[in-house]
Parts: sequence; C-alpha cells; structure tokens
Amino acid sequence: MDFYTPIRNILFRSDAETSHHRALQWLKYAESCGVLRCMPAVQGKPVKLMGLDLPNGVGLAAGLDKNGEYIDALAALGFGFIEVGTVTPLAQSGNPKPRLFRVPEHQAVINRMGFNNDGIDRLIANVRAAKFKGVLGINIGKNAATPIERAADDYLIGLEKAYPHASYITVNISSPNTQNLRNLQAGDELSKLLETLKNKQSALHTAHGRYVPVAVKIAPDLDEAQISDIARIVKQCEMDGVIATNTTIDKSSLVASPLAQEAGGLSGLPVRAAANRVLAALAAELDGSVPLVGAGGIVSGSDAAEKLRLGATAVQLYSGMVYRGPELVRECIRACA
Repeated sequence: MDFYTPIRNILFRSDAETSHHRALQWLKYAESCGVLRCMPAVQGKPVKLMGLDLPNGVGLAAGLDKNGEYIDALAALGFGFIEVGTVTPLAQSGNPKPRLFRVPEHQAVINRMGFNNDGIDRLIANVRAAKFKGVLGINIGKNAATPIERAADDYLIGLEKAYPHASYITVNISSPNTQNLRNLQAGDELSKLLETLKNKQSALHTAHGRYVPVAVKIAPDLDEAQISDIARIVKQCEMDGVIATNTTIDKSSLVASPLAQEAGGLSGLPVRAAANRVLAALAAELDGSVPLVGAGGIVSGSDAAEKLRLGATAVQLYSGMVYRGPELVRECIRACA
C-alpha cells in the first residue's frame, strides 16, 4: 500500500525546508506511537564495512538529520547504518533562506544550507539520548567563520568530541556551500589534513581503548587526475573508507528549469552519472584497498545495486527519499541483498 504519496502531496504544499522539518517531526511521532513497527520487516544481506558489522548495506546519508534529533525514528525505517551531521564545533545558522529547493520534474534537490546545525555538543547530547544501538556515523565539518587555513583545528575538535560516541566518523570536505571547503580535496592540502586527523585518531584509539574508523567524503565534480590523486593520498594516509559522492555544482542537466540558476549543490537523479563515474574510477584506483560507500542519485533499488557493481561495499540514501519515501529504503535493501 502506497501511504507516502498522499503525505508527500501535503508536504509539497509547503516550501522545501519547512517540509523537511515537518516530515521528520511526523516520522518521530509515528515511531513514538509504534506505527513504524507495523511495517513488514525486510531481510537484508549483512555487510562488513570498515570493520563494522551492518545488518544490511543501505545507510542514511548525512544532511537529513544534522543534529541527531531523529536517530531512533530513522533507524526504524530499516537502515543498516545511520549517519548524522554535518556538525561543526560551534552552532551556526547557515546560509540565508530560502536555501533548499525541490526540482520534482528531475527528482532532484538543490541545497545551499551551509552546515546549519546546533553545534557538536548538542549533537552528542542527542546521540546519548537515542536508544539506537546500531552503527552510527557522525559527519564533521568546519565552521564558516573559521579561515580555511585553520580548517584542521575544527576537524580535530569534531573528531575528538565525536570519537567516544560514534561507530565511525566522516570528514566532509566536499560540500559546495562553505566557502573554499572543496580546496581541501586538492593535493598537499588533503594530505596534510588527513595525516593530521589520522594521527589524532591513533591517539584517541589509545586513550579510549577502541578504534573508530575515519572516512572522507568527496565531490562528484572531479576529473581523472584529481580522482587518482585522492586515491593515492587515501591509501598513503591509510584512511578507513571513502564516501563517493556529495552533491554536484553542475546544473546543466536541469536544462530549462528556472531553478538551474540557484546556487548550491544538486542532488538526486541528476547527480547519478557523475557520482557513478567517480565511484567507478576510484574503485579502479584503490583496487579494494579502501572500502567505498556509494552515494548520489539513488532513486530506485537498481540504482543502489549498480553502486555495488561499480565497487561500493555499501550505499547511502537521502534525496531519493524526498520523492519515494520509506519504500525506497526497503527497495534498496532488497536489491542489495
């Protein structure tokens, strides 16, 4: 039974950001009332990712639950792992509104949110309050006010504070909505940042007596030379994983849509080809030495399965759920199994 379509029709009467928060609030209420327990279980295929045991390889991408307020409700949809954030050391309001747009004719979303979040201390309090005991990733970024040359300081704060509470940590250097952030993907800058974070990870491993994997999330707007360079550095720094990819700044696929002129990252169906190109190239460069999570453009189960064929160990969803709802999670679990 398609219960999401009438809900989507109601949500789409409001602007995208209002609908986003409303949908999460409704989902939380449904979980607290036990409604989500009525959904038939889908048997997934267990997956090992970065040394972590997942009940299935379909995860929630960062960005949907920036502050970790809805972990239990989202987990009830059947995800094999949940990633919250992006979170920064200090709370920040993000970019001016409007900053989130639906493009229904392309099953796409444009966002220029700008890492709006309540700060890492608030996120950790929410994580501690959640009942969820599965695999939880925390995605960390830098504050907009922090100069790019001091970005490592923010990532070190995020890593240290998130470490005791996360199953894994993702370093987000690929959002197009924080000025100059993507510069950190390049050559020496990436190498210095990842080496610094890996050294800190080693110290935290000793201090806490547990190893928390650290992954890096990259953009789809990379050429072959850049992909090759990232692969080299990821192997050299012994990163635990790579998430490919974030949103794209290329909106040429939107053709005549007036929203093609909006600034921000494009996600959903239009990013699928670019994300898959980067994923496949990275998989060829890494040759199994570093596990990959495929993200970007998953709007059907076959899209998720294609990511696995291209070399991903697991996948992550977000924008496709705006149009497909919770059934997309179930469909992807079946397809990946």
